[in-house]
Amino acid sequence: MMSEPFDPASARAWLDHGRPPEQAAILADVWCRLPDLAPDAAAEARLARMRERAVALRPVMEAMSRIAEEERQDRNFAFTQRRIANGVGDDRDRAILRARTLRGYDWDRAVRYASGWYAATAGWEPDVRRPGVSTPATLAYDQGFADGGGNRDDIFDTARRAFEASSPPAEPPAIATGRPLPSAWPKPSDEPLPARWSRRLLILGAPEAGLFQESTAAHAEAALLLPTLLACPGHEDLAVIVISATGFQKLGDVRPGAAVLAPPDGNDLADDPRCEAQLRALIGDRDFDDVLVAAQGPCLALLDAHAAALPLCRTMERTRNTVLQQRAHFRIWLGRGLAAGESLGAGHIRWGKAVKGLTGKLGEFTARYAGKLPAGGHRIVVETPGGQPAEGYVTVQGEPLSPETVIGNRSHLRQAMAARLRAFGGATRLTADRPDLAAA
Repeated sequence: MMSEPFDPASARAWLDHGRPPEQAAILADVWCRLPDLAPDAAAEARLARMRERAVALRPVMEAMSRIAEEERQDRNFAFTQRRIANGVGDDRDRAILRARTLRGYDWDRAVRYASGWYAATAGWEPDVRRPGVSTPATLAYDQGFADGGGNRDDIFDTARRAFEASSPPAEPPAIATGRPLPSAWPKPSDEPLPARWSRRLLILGAPEAGLFQESTAAHAEAALLLPTLLACPGHEDLAVIVISATGFQKLGDVRPGAAVLAPPDGNDLADDPRCEAQLRALIGDRDFDDVLVAAQGPCLALLDAHAAALPLCRTMERTRNTVLQQRAHFRIWLGRGLAAGESLGAGHIRWGKAVKGLTGKLGEFTARYAGKLPAGGHRIVVETPGGQPAEGYVTVQGEPLSPETVIGNRSHLRQAMAARLRAFGGATRLTADRPDLAAA
């Protein structure tokens, strides 16, 4: 049975052969404008017509080649990911995926990167190259060789690496079961003691820091916390680390539009010792009293994998649950920050509903909502146990504290009452009757 004749000037014929509609239209148009000449035409004319048609079809051919190359890249990376997911992938496969995640390499350069990395870790001599000649493939190989611990400029480098490769593997460290992972840390509350901003550490996931390349559904579901942090006085002394697809970085070093960590990338970075080295270098020799982790999903899982690099300190918490709850947890944690020379009362504030409005108690002080003023605003009064206004209290700087305050927005009532209670909780009356000491 003979097949139907193929008409290259028909877009339908090209569609039936699997071409996309836009390519089919261009192919048919070119063949309509530049059909084959009659067999009895001069040979030079027929060759010229073929050349004209080849020039007109060049954009289509280039687009087809580009699409085929992209499909090859995606197919190869997907195959490598399946090998690792099925437990049959080796170190070279993991190095290929790391090259794509950390360096942004395509498939060919990722393979050369993995070859250089494997040569360095196996103790082999690096590939010979001609001086002064560099291509993307050779640069990728040299980058992988350097990341694997190789150094072309050291004459003893190969001997050193060969010795390390032949040494017996070190026993894995014992799992510290008594050290809770960040995913198991409690949510922030007002019970822990306030801490100086310079002794606080904040670890943000890329979504919480607002690092998105474009607006996505994940963007809408993330608790964007960075604007709240930047509006908080004293945050300049806070240490902030961001978790993204490149590992751990300082907030100021993260470029806009940094890649957000996805589950496959997180699995690759979880076994990368360089991520733990990044985290240790960022923390350095600083001492912290308070650590908050504001990260979810793959970012939190990556931090769990490298939790050994985190410092043990007095208070370790993380935001959790819904987006609204995460934002509330973050505001509670920010409220425990202390500026230089400042003193705040610590402890849990006990809230209760009175007949005339909201009340809050901290230690010996009670903050009470005293109603709306005729001229506008809402009045808050801080009282002592006898029901008298808390008069005669001064801050550690000697500034007197008024037992009454007025706010304009009632929705900020609880926040304002908490601030007043903590201010009185850190105040003193020792200098109230000594103007000379108060002025000093």
